[in-house]
Amino acid sequence: MSMARVKICGITRIEDALAAAQAGADAIGLVFHAASPRAVSIEQARAIVQALPPFVTSVGLFVDASEETIRRVLEQVPLDMLQFHGDEPEAFCQRFVRPYLKAVRVRAGDDLDALAGRWPGASGILLDSYKPGVPGGTGETFDWSMIPAQRNWTLVLAGGLQADNVRQAIDLTTPWAVDVSGGVEAARGIKDVAKINAFIQEVKRV
Repeated sequence: MSMARVKICGITRIEDALAAAQAGADAIGLVFHAASPRAVSIEQARAIVQALPPFVTSVGLFVDASEETIRRVLEQVPLDMLQFHGDEPEAFCQRFVRPYLKAVRVRAGDDLDALAGRWPGASGILLDSYKPGVPGGTGETFDWSMIPAQRNWTLVLAGGLQADNVRQAIDLTTPWAVDVSGGVEAARGIKDVAKINAFIQEVKRV
């Protein structure tokens, strides 16, 4: 198994994006959802993306945003990838000529193969924990044993990950990538450099 890739989500500051890149993150996530404590403006996001070094993927996260809203962001922020956390159907996700991740909030009894099959064009299916009224960033894990060992879709694992459980998560689920936000924060939207480094070092040790 190759090393899992790492995405540090909920970046709101240039210094946090650079710390993630320096630590070895493969991608950073920018939240364009006003209700989130980690939301960024177009101006913030543009400055962060412009500061990134080469080969760090910028991902824009949206929750049931309108096509007009997403296109307005893309006109001003050169995002590499999109991430959809709402009820967006496959046809909508495909409209923007960008690779995309589709987030699925996992509930007990879900057939994850069937759910993943609803977005055949997705570069990855991001599994997060379900919490009523919260589209993501719950800081809670879900039952990883629900994830099929054999699957024909690309798993990005999220939900309650931090340095002290990410190795176990990778061992159990063999994801292509792991996605962390709250698990590497000093406060909502403010990352902790030591936690970022510890998280990525744990991933590398698997």
